[in-house]
Amino acid sequence: MKTIMAKSSQDLSSKKQFNWTTKVSNEEQQHEEVEEDTSLKILSNTNNTKDGKTVTPLKLPEVSISKSPSLNTIHEEKRDDAKLIQESETSASASASTRRKAVIAKLKSVLTSLGKNRGNFQQGLGTKVMGTLFGHKNGHVHFAFQKDANSQPAFLVELATPISGLVHEMSSGLVRIALECDKTDEKKSTRLIDEPLWRTYCNGKKCGFATTRECGPKELQILKAVEPISMGVGVLPRNEEESDECDSGDVMYMRAKFERVVGSRDSEAFYMMNPDCDGAAELSIYLLRV
Repeated sequence: MKTIMAKSSQDLSSKKQFNWTTKVSNEEQQHEEVEEDTSLKILSNTNNTKDGKTVTPLKLPEVSISKSPSLNTIHEEKRDDAKLIQESETSASASASTRRKAVIAKLKSVLTSLGKNRGNFQQGLGTKVMGTLFGHKNGHVHFAFQKDANSQPAFLVELATPISGLVHEMSSGLVRIALECDKTDEKKSTRLIDEPLWRTYCNGKKCGFATTRECGPKELQILKAVEPISMGVGVLPRNEEESDECDSGDVMYMRAKFERVVGSRDSEAFYMMNPDCDGAAELSIYLLRV
């Protein structure tokens, strides 16, 4: 009996000891969990507190990917500069093209004016030319110089002297006719035979003025009529269809070869070549720019 009671008391004490050990273990585990929570709180408070002051956690700024206004302004200025440069280049190109067209047009105009009725002269008159003196009996004297007998006149001038007076001068001996014009800086590029107005002197006597003319239908008709003649003097009958009273009468003419001598840009001379005369030329014409 004693032995059973002693065994029962041992079992009871063992159960109590086990329960107490389990309880202590649970309490120690709960205590460790409480300590861990407390440590985390203290650590959190420590991070948020510095020198007794609460530190607000630093927030990183939000990065914006949009372009700043200054960068947009720079791009706009670059575009404007590029546009201005392009416009300037276009304007310069257009201006150069306009000037080039103006120069070409002016050159064409000059060539046209020089070539009009003077196409044969552009090839050069040379040292030997065909000269024709003609005019109506009651009209003025005309001088025409051609490169050859069937070409357009390179130089045609009308004198104020009546042809009857010139015939009288030639019958008395040698005749020297001088045509003078004024020399200016503006005429440096003008050919001597292109001068429009001349002062006329016949054997030293002033005989009024002479004018350079274009070859009209009447002058061309006369030159065509004497084209087969290389040298000679004669009269062409008046055309019955003509009704101009100023040109009444027959046409007198004298045709011969002339030697052309160019002294300078301001002087030329034409000497009539007469094979029957061993001395000086019977007729000489001088063009002078003084």
